[in-house]
Amino acid sequence: MKKVLVLALALLLTFSFVACGSGSKDKDASSGKDGGDSQTLNVWCWDPSFNIYAIEEAAKIYEKDNPGFKVDVTEMAWDDLQTALVTAASSGQTEELPDIFLCQNNAFQKNVTNYPDLFVDISDSEVDFDQFAEAAVGYSLVDGKNYGVPFDNGTAVVALRTDILAEAGYTLEDFTDITWDQFIDQGKVVLEKTGKPLLSGIAGESDTIAIMLQSEGSSLFNDDGSVNIANNEELKSAIEVYQRLVKEGVLLEVNSWDEYIATFVSGSVAGAMQGCWILANVQSADDQSGLWDVTNVPKVAGVSGATNYSAQGGSSWAISSNSANSDLATDFLAKTFGGSVELYDNILPKTGALSNWLPAADSDVYNEPQEYFGGDAVYAKIVEYAGKVPSVNTGVYYYEGRDAVSDAITKSLGGADIKTALKEAEDTVKFDMGQ
Repeated sequence: MKKVLVLALALLLTFSFVACGSGSKDKDASSGKDGGDSQTLNVWCWDPSFNIYAIEEAAKIYEKDNPGFKVDVTEMAWDDLQTALVTAASSGQTEELPDIFLCQNNAFQKNVTNYPDLFVDISDSEVDFDQFAEAAVGYSLVDGKNYGVPFDNGTAVVALRTDILAEAGYTLEDFTDITWDQFIDQGKVVLEKTGKPLLSGIAGESDTIAIMLQSEGSSLFNDDGSVNIANNEELKSAIEVYQRLVKEGVLLEVNSWDEYIATFVSGSVAGAMQGCWILANVQSADDQSGLWDVTNVPKVAGVSGATNYSAQGGSSWAISSNSANSDLATDFLAKTFGGSVELYDNILPKTGALSNWLPAADSDVYNEPQEYFGGDAVYAKIVEYAGKVPSVNTGVYYYEGRDAVSDAITKSLGGADIKTALKEAEDTVKFDMGQ
């Protein structure tokens, strides 16, 4: 019943756009999606202070060379946007889709695979995908075709309190380009001398494992889409590292997101490891300015191809196949999110949104020393990291795989055999896939 109500709500929301935005105007190729100004693109995305602000700033830049251009943005929470996409595909009401919409990276492949008629293939467009971080491009790459323009950077970082490290006799360099074995050994010293764990995490969630797994160049799914959990040695190694982190007290498990944020904002732990978007939360503690710095993630020892680079989260712009202005939409994205240093310089101070477009790292703004992070040019550093993140296949059933592995982690921490727990996780995902 709940699912029916959600779908009904999405349909009502979709149809409301006709009454409130599009009216009864006819769609034609010469007048744009809504039959009005051919220089107006309709956009769906969420978060006024982040995504909406970014695309409106992009429109201002593009309008300089394209007089009359503008975007008409509809704010829509990600869950509602996802539901609206599913409803449009299922009901055949695709004419109400916008020209451009934002899609979470981890859901992109599933959406393209399940609803290919909703997306425009932009592989042969003016977007130069070689100028983006390879891993970011990979999220919206399906069967060798590009369907998205990467936006916000989800590169994983370790943010650490340098004053707490110094109390234990360490510097940031001691935690740069290291293995998890070294991290745990040094973390035990920090705990002994300061009473503070290095990291925290939400019990029963697999964010930390996911970061480790991608740094190893591995995924929960093979390139052909088949499940890669039960016999995934890289996953097993990552879980064993996580077990040690918890057992040695180097990572403190908490019960909710709010508790997680509170651990490092209050100073009860010495650091945080997440996608770089976590730095906005880190900087919410004004009294800690100058006491933080950022480095890359540890790598798993003994795993061939393991790196000190990974990612967590992020999103990409997609062009709707319903758009009568798909050429304009592609050109707009190519010349802004895929071609404007000015755009990324403008949005960074207000949003903290970091680029996956690698040329942005060369700008003066990205290379400015950041007082909060001890004068380090952390933004240029993070974009450099982004270019080194292994590209992996997240799979169509990413969220189902993530939830199943989270259950396996909980069982293993409770004493269950890892191999048995992972076999059960794989069986669960296969059931979800109808296998």
